[in-house]
Amino acid sequence: MKRLFNQPLNICGLSLLSCLEDSSISLAFFDPQYRGVLDRMKYGNEGERQKGRSELVQMSEEVIINFISEIHRVLKSSAYLMLWIDKFHLCEGVQKWLEDTSFQSVDLITWDKGKMGMGYRTRRQSEYLLVLQKKPIKAKGTWNLHNIRDVWSEKLSKEELKAHPHSKPKGLQKALILACTQNGDIVLDPAAGSFSVFECCKELERNFLGTNLK
Repeated sequence: MKRLFNQPLNICGLSLLSCLEDSSISLAFFDPQYRGVLDRMKYGNEGERQKGRSELVQMSEEVIINFISEIHRVLKSSAYLMLWIDKFHLCEGVQKWLEDTSFQSVDLITWDKGKMGMGYRTRRQSEYLLVLQKKPIKAKGTWNLHNIRDVWSEKLSKEELKAHPHSKPKGLQKALILACTQNGDIVLDPAAGSFSVFECCKELERNFLGTNLK
């Protein structure tokens, strides 16, 4: 497995997961590719960033469930999965995705992007990070940073926005890595997008495992 560390892989995410041992990963991030709100709102002109999202290969519910099941298998006991969701899934719930796992939702972080998006009523300015923990559920000894706010304000640079339609805030990712891991631990991102989690791991001396080919 070590030969896969600390490089931007170009293999199927599920194939990568199948290579990993049970209970070997200290922290996982997962940003599934689906259109969620965009499909249900049925906008005409979605804007350049949304067009970029729509051109990506979209994950079916079955594929997302398979990813989460495999992530659950490879995570250590009491380790966390940081799952990005949109407003639709925040309201409707993601319990179907978690049915065959011991994952429990233990927190929610709202990412205030500092830029208004679309909306028929309110204008969307946030994305949501669902903090899931593999049982046994406990905070002590698993979460070591206590200054992370549940509303995180971070605006992406133009370069970050151009890097990938699903770009996520590196400041928040670094804070979460520091909160949940130690030097040398393995951080997994099987749908890595622009590999921003990889960049964070390099800065923080964590081992990264991830790919962006679905």
